[in-house]
Amino acid sequence: MNVLETRAVPAGPGALRRAAPALLGYAAVRALGLVVLFLWSEARGKSAYTLLTARWDALWYTRVAELGYGYEVRLPGGDVHSNLAFFPLLPWLERLVAAVSPLSYADGGFLVAVLASLAAAGGVFAVADHVYGRRAGVYAVLLWAVLPVGIVQSMAYSESLFTALAAWSLYAVLTGRWVTAGLLACLAGLTRPVGLAVVAAVWAAAVVSFLRERAGSGRGDTSFVRSGSAVAPDGARAGESAGPSSAAPRIRTSDGAPRTPGALGVRPRRILGMLLAPLGAAGYVLWVGHRTGQGPLGYLDVQAGWRNGFDGGYAFARFVAAKFTSYPSALAGLGLVLGVCLVVWLYAVGVRQRQPLPLLVYSGVVTALALCASSYFGSKPRLLLPAFPLLLPLARALARQRAPRPALVVGAVAVASAVYGAFWLNGSGPP
Repeated sequence: MNVLETRAVPAGPGALRRAAPALLGYAAVRALGLVVLFLWSEARGKSAYTLLTARWDALWYTRVAELGYGYEVRLPGGDVHSNLAFFPLLPWLERLVAAVSPLSYADGGFLVAVLASLAAAGGVFAVADHVYGRRAGVYAVLLWAVLPVGIVQSMAYSESLFTALAAWSLYAVLTGRWVTAGLLACLAGLTRPVGLAVVAAVWAAAVVSFLRERAGSGRGDTSFVRSGSAVAPDGARAGESAGPSSAAPRIRTSDGAPRTPGALGVRPRRILGMLLAPLGAAGYVLWVGHRTGQGPLGYLDVQAGWRNGFDGGYAFARFVAAKFTSYPSALAGLGLVLGVCLVVWLYAVGVRQRQPLPLLVYSGVVTALALCASSYFGSKPRLLLPAFPLLLPLARALARQRAPRPALVVGAVAVASAVYGAFWLNGSGPP
């Protein structure tokens, strides 16, 4: 992976104007999904708002916000569902909203989800824009919005909050803001167990930077950007080159001032970012172990009570194989196989297109943890929701198409996604 000259990206109001088409498009897709959900729920005599804020995992988060940890449900078969399985950042924010406003904990969860989904859209755009250009950034956001389970982005769940923290942490890594990356990775680790993926991305990028310094390349603090081609990024503005610079790479600090790679202070900031990144996840897991009296592995025992584990995908493979024992379920089995193949293919394309290392590490860990978990097979599409770098090859392909074909494709998928989301939440919904 080559390290190229960082493209200048506007900050402040300029950055907001640059991201405006992506954010407006995202808001329109989410609004369409909510309207269809409301109409579908009304026709079935259900409350769309209850489906978004007071069902499934949303109830567990609000119980943590209201009562703290310690609540559990003992099932007849001996399983114990403990709320210690749910990481604390979302309940903390729900409690904060309830403390400073007349909103309930459930209302707070919905508000956090809505705001976090917009922040996540902004982060997805920032990453894709930095690597592939503005048009690819817009389509990356739209593709993330129109995923079949995209309605979860508007639920009082932690997916939107986690994706926002992960995306902006990855952007900080890509632009050499190590302390910011570490802090956001720390918060991501307090949001979901898959925060490990963000930590891994920060550490992988930092280790590579150290290795480059040791090799004497003088590029230890340069940003990770698209490589493998001298062609400008998709949708790049005039004068924005993505090709290798003949001179030494030029890096700029957050205030726009030039900074020499390897300058004094860069290495300590990188080390500090690495130290900060795992503190959130490690702190919560160790606290759970102390509370349960099971030591450092206590959190795994809590997850075992939910029949959650990591078996390398063996249980999921058996689940898929069982679908082919009868004709009607065989169609579902075929769909699952095609879905898994699509995910793996998108990751392989990202590798072939030489996505920056932090993105490959992050999406690889998220995908592995989602596909190789040993239970709740129906939740796997939802667990893959934060793996937005998988969408970048598709976003690049759309960015290269001439209007209006990409808009028509995204619009048709948005309608299908809205209908499916309404059908799904009024049926089985997320486990």
